[in-house]
Amino acid sequence: MSLWMLVGAAVGAFAVLIGLFKMMWRVAEPNEALIISGSNHKTEGLGEGMGFRIVTGRGTLVLPGVQAVRKLSLDLNETQLSVECVTHQGIPLKVRGVVIFKVGDDFVSIANAARRFLDQQKLMSERVHIVFAGHLRAIVGGLTVEDMIRDREKLTGQARSACGTEMEKLGLIVDSLQIHEIEDPTGYIKNLAAPHAAAVQRDARIAQAEANRRATEAEQQAAARMSEATRDSEILQAGYQAERDQAAAKARQAGPLANAAARQEVVVEETRVAQLEADRKEQQLQAEVRKPADALAYEQRTLAAAERDARILAAEAEARKTELASAATATATRLTGEAEAAAAHAKGLAVAEATRAKGLAEAEAIKARAAALAENQEAVVAQQLAEKWPEIVGAGASAFGNVDQMVLLNGADGMAEMFAKALTMGGTGLGLARQLLANMNPNAERQQPEPVAAVPAPRAEEIVVEEITAGDGD
Repeated sequence: MSLWMLVGAAVGAFAVLIGLFKMMWRVAEPNEALIISGSNHKTEGLGEGMGFRIVTGRGTLVLPGVQAVRKLSLDLNETQLSVECVTHQGIPLKVRGVVIFKVGDDFVSIANAARRFLDQQKLMSERVHIVFAGHLRAIVGGLTVEDMIRDREKLTGQARSACGTEMEKLGLIVDSLQIHEIEDPTGYIKNLAAPHAAAVQRDARIAQAEANRRATEAEQQAAARMSEATRDSEILQAGYQAERDQAAAKARQAGPLANAAARQEVVVEETRVAQLEADRKEQQLQAEVRKPADALAYEQRTLAAAERDARILAAEAEARKTELASAATATATRLTGEAEAAAAHAKGLAVAEATRAKGLAEAEAIKARAAALAENQEAVVAQQLAEKWPEIVGAGASAFGNVDQMVLLNGADGMAEMFAKALTMGGTGLGLARQLLANMNPNAERQQPEPVAAVPAPRAEEIVVEEITAGDGD
């Protein structure tokens, strides 16, 4: 229970605080100003010690019982002007208009208006009427009726400037001042308009008379034109009648004339047809013969020119090709000749070097053989004889090479003797060689040549003899 009581007390206290805040919080509407009095306040632009505070467009706290809050309206107000005035000419007039005014939005104007109209805001229009009425009488007294009629803007401007200072002291500003009407109880303005009205009436009568004259002239001209039209109509009717009579006479002659005219038209048409036929044939000739011939000639000329140009281009290309080929051949020949000359030179040098080396080698060989022969002739000869023995035997056997037929009387013994003689010829050559070497080397000891051993004759069973019978084909 104590908890609920505490909660209730807190809620009640919060509600009381909200109520007090709502009682203390005041908000100024956009079209009003709050005047808060009851303590010394400092207001921006007004200084201190004014005795009240001005709040516009926002909220503020007010202490109930200590401060008082009142509202000053910033809405537009209007007052109808109806002022009896006397002009500079002494002519009484009554000026009717309207003044639209309001309290100024700045704090100075609001403070001035609050001091003067805070409790008398309904009397504000009456006070403004009194101010403008007095100034309008003073301004109209310095003007003439003509000035007021011709330049109302001047009257309005002078009235606003004259009342500006007093309206500012009252904290009011004038949004609009309009002069609606100027009443003239004496008829002065009407009399001012009378000469103008008479002139206008005169001009109207003159214009009417001029219009009547012009109308009469127009009516007479119309009547004359009507008579002229009647005359012209009768003349035209007579002309038409004559034309009808002439047409009737022509109609009676229409038959023969029609036939002649028809024949003439036929001849004309036939002539035109013949001319058209001739023109058609000429055009056909142009289209079928001349133009194709011209086209063919043009085609042949074009083809001939194209062929000529192609041949010229081909000849130029062939000449260029030949020139390039000749240049390439000459270059290749020159390069080939240079290469062959270089190769021949190198080959000659190689052959010469090989020949020189071969000659040197042969000279060395001959020198070596000469030295060998000087030292041991028999060994050299025997070596040479052994190396050349097959050739010696072949040379000996070549004596029988050209023999077509040979008759052996003693058979195998005869053949053996013949081969032995051939081999003996080789041995005789060997003895001659020895004697030649001995003569070439006189300082060497003379050696007696050894007798050549007789070559044993081949056995009869080792020789095959082919008997050739004359006249046999085998």
